[in-house]
Amino acid sequence: MTFTSLLATSQAIRRLPPTTADRIAAGEVVERPAAAVKELVENALDAGARRVTVALEGGGTDRILVEDDGAGMSPADLALCIERHATSKLPDEATLFRIATLGFRGEALPSIGAVSRLTITTRPRDGEAHAIAVEAGRVGEVMPAAAPPGTRVEVRDLFFATPARRKFLKTPGTEAAHAVEAVRRLAFAWPEVGFHVTVDGRTALDLPPADRAGRAGALLGRDFATASVPVEGSWPDLVLEGLAGLPTHHRATAAEQHLVVNRRPVRDPLLRAALRVAYRDVLAAGRHPVAALFLEIPPEAVDVNVHPMKTELRFRDASGVRGAMIASLRRALGTGAGVGLARTGWDSSSTAADPAWPSRAGQPLPQEEIQGEASVTWPDGTETPTRAPGFAEPGFAFTAPAPRPVQPRFALPPGALSVPAEAPPLPSGSAAEGPLGRPLAQLLDTYVLAEAPDGALILVDQHAAHERLTHERLSAQLVAGGVRSQPLLLPAVVDMPAADALRLAGRAEDLARLGLEIEPFGPGAILVRALPALLGTPEPGPILADIAAELADWEESTALERRLDAAVARLACHGSVRAGRRLNPAEMAALLREMEATPRAATCSHGRPTFLRLGAGDLARMFGRT
Repeated sequence: MTFTSLLATSQAIRRLPPTTADRIAAGEVVERPAAAVKELVENALDAGARRVTVALEGGGTDRILVEDDGAGMSPADLALCIERHATSKLPDEATLFRIATLGFRGEALPSIGAVSRLTITTRPRDGEAHAIAVEAGRVGEVMPAAAPPGTRVEVRDLFFATPARRKFLKTPGTEAAHAVEAVRRLAFAWPEVGFHVTVDGRTALDLPPADRAGRAGALLGRDFATASVPVEGSWPDLVLEGLAGLPTHHRATAAEQHLVVNRRPVRDPLLRAALRVAYRDVLAAGRHPVAALFLEIPPEAVDVNVHPMKTELRFRDASGVRGAMIASLRRALGTGAGVGLARTGWDSSSTAADPAWPSRAGQPLPQEEIQGEASVTWPDGTETPTRAPGFAEPGFAFTAPAPRPVQPRFALPPGALSVPAEAPPLPSGSAAEGPLGRPLAQLLDTYVLAEAPDGALILVDQHAAHERLTHERLSAQLVAGGVRSQPLLLPAVVDMPAADALRLAGRAEDLARLGLEIEPFGPGAILVRALPALLGTPEPGPILADIAAELADWEESTALERRLDAAVARLACHGSVRAGRRLNPAEMAALLREMEATPRAATCSHGRPTFLRLGAGDLARMFGRT
């Protein structure tokens, strides 16, 4: 029978049997063993468990066992919990619009029972234990049992009732890895709960109760704990706390981006996009930041009933949440080079380390926590009340500060450094010495070797570092109203391909904001009347060629702020100290101090690191002493 004839014969409409309908519905909720594990662990957490144990066999298809020490269920609730759309988490219809639990649909247990052999054994803290069995949707009787307080859910032969679904599963090892990752993400959101996961009898995850800092360190490793900065932001309707990896600590994928909203781990596109934008100017293309971020927002301001797996959200004020997240991350990342080395991780006295903090979801914030900052104070004592290009307004009575560096001491054109030629290097331990330490030597006329206060060796790429300093100063001038220009004594004529000349001429007004004053000069030529003052007197030809190439990469729909920032990065590259130029000790010291005082100076404008740090442990490993 052909497909066409099959359609022709299927004309009568009939009601599907309940068992078939349940199996179809189960396909959305339980797509693989990891989904079943996630639903069962969420139920345990909603029941107030302080310890959750998970055992997997055969990748979860042979057996899944989830045990908890939560509240347990009475015999009547046990009989009801395996019926579709039966839940204890929505006491009334209004609660659907302010969900404060992980589960709420009442579909998980019926869906799992429809495609497997399910046994639930439970005992409330002040009652007797009972058990119920479900096989492929057929429900047994509630029977007395023996068990400690809490709930034990055993799932055997997952998808035996839907063999077609089982054929689409990956290898047992792959399925087990997805299940462990599901528990791992929930463990991030619930650090005060202990988790133990075994795969075929071998321990895959063992996490004792901890605070957020301890849980992040246990799951992301010691290197993240020492290569991250705290992120904090507080508004009347939003609290954001967590850790963000320094730009030098990145990954090839976004797998280590842990985003938690009201105790729910999510993979929300809006939040991921905000994270990407915040790192856009400090991370190399194709690399992804590492972060563990916790957002608390009133339940009525976010809709979690969007995705079958409840991993995507819809915010009432999406642009406000996005702007607040970008602003908080950029503030955290806007430290000088090396500053994060001396101030990483959560302070153990902060609220982020308090396991009770997340329980305030949906409650009014104390007045002292409503900060609503409107400016930021920089190391030179000045404040910046303005917004940087591309910042979205958070919408929570908060204005994002623009990255404004202190008045540079090392942002002059090559050959015009205003430091004494014979100035001695800074002595070790002096008050002027910062996290990057004192300069020792210049290597290959390209790298500055310094000794940090703790004895570590610092290796600075002088061109990449000075490029970031110039970039930040140009950006500050752009935010303040426009980059200051320096008229050329004699206007320069630059010959270039006609398409590039036409592209530049069409953006002459925008480029004037960057201090680059140009006008068309016949076919295939541009007349340059002024260049940004910060660049000194470079050849205008290479500058125009690079900017024309940058403009060609962006479509018409690309935001003007993004184009301008990319052009600023190109200009900064041309106005920086080049590799191969000799620096005297005072110039090297000035470069280090300016890096420490300039936001985002740990990476250049292209996202590459500006310095490397070799501590005692690194050197010991390199020499095989450990």
